[in-house]
Amino acid sequence: MGCAISGSGLTPRAPEKRDRDTENEGDAPAHLSEHQIHMIKDSWRVIQEDIAKVGIIMFVRLFETHPECKDVFFLFRDVEDLERLRTSRELRAHGLRVMSFIEKSVARLDQLDRLQTLALELGKSHYRYNAPPKYYGYVGAEFICAVQPILKDKWTPELEQAWKTLFQYVTQIMKDGYLEEERTKRNQMLTSSKERPDKRNTAI
Repeated sequence: MGCAISGSGLTPRAPEKRDRDTENEGDAPAHLSEHQIHMIKDSWRVIQEDIAKVGIIMFVRLFETHPECKDVFFLFRDVEDLERLRTSRELRAHGLRVMSFIEKSVARLDQLDRLQTLALELGKSHYRYNAPPKYYGYVGAEFICAVQPILKDKWTPELEQAWKTLFQYVTQIMKDGYLEEERTKRNQMLTSSKERPDKRNTAI
């Protein structure tokens, strides 16, 4: 029904390592054309008028279609009544944060180095929040479903593909950031354990 992330994405910088969730994504080099960038920016001007509404719809749909995602959110973990979430100030605030990231991503479409840095840092922070990469693609899919009714006849298969490509590109870099932060923390733990004195050898 046009609500799943698929197809080729932009080619991000080569990651040091990919997990099983990412090894099949982004295999074919592709890019957003100038026309696709223009379509995304043009559609965003309409979307941003309902930015809070889209954020709430996106996450309510996410919890409906993938209830396991609630485990990542302490405040929503035990909420069974999804209708209650529609009026949740906490969900509205989180939705606005995600929509702000999308807004920044759209603004950086002509500056991919800045977009890569933004997505990489977000991926690192998601490691610290214990939000694993397998969930990232779900958000893009629900965003696409949420904005279709808002854009009405402006929504086309070409625009859908442009947004899919952008989300696939961004989520791949986020996954790279998550894995990079995971390796950094693991190395820090290994270094710390090596520097810790062995108590068995310090007894007199």
